[in-house]
Amino acid sequence: MSEKASSSTGRIAKSAGAVSGAVMCSRVLGLAREQVFAGMFGAGYAYDAFVVAFRIPNLLRDLFGEGALSAAFVTVFSDHDTNKGEEATWQLASNVLSFITVLLSLITLVGILLAEPIARLLAPDFAQVAGKTELTALMTQIMFPFLILVALAAVVMGMLNTKGKFFVPAMASSFFNLGSIIGGVSLAWLLPKFGQPAIVGMAWGTLLGGLLQLLVQLPALRKTGFRFRPRLNLRDPGLRRILWLMLPATVGLSATQINVFVNTNFAASCQEGSVSWLNYAFRLVQLPIGVFGVAFSIAAMPVLARHAAQKDMAGLRQTFSSSLVMVFSLTIPAAVGLMLLAGPIIRLIFEHGAFTAEDTARTAEALICYSCGLFAYSAVKIMVPVFYALNDTKYPVISSFLAVAVNVLFITLTIDRLSFRAIALSTSCSMVLNFLFLGFVLNRKLAGFALKQLAIGTLKIIAASAVMALGIIGLKMLLSSLLQGRLPMQLVGVALLIGSASLLYAAALHFLKLPEFDEITGKIKQRFRK
Repeated sequence: MSEKASSSTGRIAKSAGAVSGAVMCSRVLGLAREQVFAGMFGAGYAYDAFVVAFRIPNLLRDLFGEGALSAAFVTVFSDHDTNKGEEATWQLASNVLSFITVLLSLITLVGILLAEPIARLLAPDFAQVAGKTELTALMTQIMFPFLILVALAAVVMGMLNTKGKFFVPAMASSFFNLGSIIGGVSLAWLLPKFGQPAIVGMAWGTLLGGLLQLLVQLPALRKTGFRFRPRLNLRDPGLRRILWLMLPATVGLSATQINVFVNTNFAASCQEGSVSWLNYAFRLVQLPIGVFGVAFSIAAMPVLARHAAQKDMAGLRQTFSSSLVMVFSLTIPAAVGLMLLAGPIIRLIFEHGAFTAEDTARTAEALICYSCGLFAYSAVKIMVPVFYALNDTKYPVISSFLAVAVNVLFITLTIDRLSFRAIALSTSCSMVLNFLFLGFVLNRKLAGFALKQLAIGTLKIIAASAVMALGIIGLKMLLSSLLQGRLPMQLVGVALLIGSASLLYAAALHFLKLPEFDEITGKIKQRFRK
């Protein structure tokens, strides 16, 4: 690895470390939020309605949150920051913030007016249960403005990331979860006194959390020198370039949302609780996706964009390859661990109050199926920004539609036999296909990207993960009495399993000498020394 490439890798590992810590905090709070839902509402009528209601504004969140807007904005903002000076950069930022606010306010208004027809379209089988569609529509109306808040938060995050500030924006989602938990639980306790369902309080809590996610970033943004000046110039070349970059991704997003629509529709038609089981399981798998995939994506995006702006293709190739190996080194063992420990983890986190042993078993089955595609899901988070950096977004669009076709076909063929499990397994298969297709295209576009380094690194990671898996299986048998005991005993058992597995994997990978993993552990050691 060249000295320059090593510098980029180290910078990404350092930034990803800061982001990972913040995202870990957010995801843990997210799990606490799900524990609140599980304890108060279990899996069924109320939580099914909440999941579908939140999914409706969330269909647009991927576009205006962590998806197309974020990647397109960082690409253009980095180019302005590198080549056009501070004044032009801040003018672009003000213009984008104004445009997004106006556009999403109009979309939100339409969404609120059409909430009930949208709810009926997304989950038609809810109509078979009295009041379920109406409850879903009410919570959709409450949560739709969340879209505006999360989009503005994503633009602010992109500005801070480009200026080298990663920790504060990554911590912002922790405040979303805090607002959701504290505000939601308080209102869930209060609203039934006024004749409203308790779950509606959690919808208002979600909106409060979105507001906090935006506000907590503003002091850090002010310190960078940015001052918002309202301006709306639709002819601004920078804004037009962002929209042009977003256009193919918007088309691609429509494919993703078709997948979401298909999955939700199928899940709603399965036994009651299926929507909830799938959502609880996906929340768990989002922990490693966020801590590893999203963290490395956020850290790598400005570096990739800067390499592209400087026409440094060799640096871009090396940065991408190293980032991919680092992501694999963390997500492959995470997937293995989730598959082997699905039951004990879900029992520990969720099996309290209204959440039953049956819910634990069904959620564990969904989690195992989702975990199969964890490595691919996280890798795609790294791949898509490369296409943005290269100003070529048509291939992610093509890949998205291929994934839709595979998803619909797989679910149709297996839903009768696998029930809700077909949806989780299909999601994994679709994401693996997405990863393989994008990898093939990038290999050609970048004239090769250190395939030998990638293959050797992946084989070492698989070997170390196999050693870890054997250790988990043996230790799980020894600790079976703890894992079936009361909550404190379960906590000790799961902590021992995860801690031992992590140490065993780290030792195996250190013995196999993976440079990218040494970069990660080196940055961790530096942080602890400080």
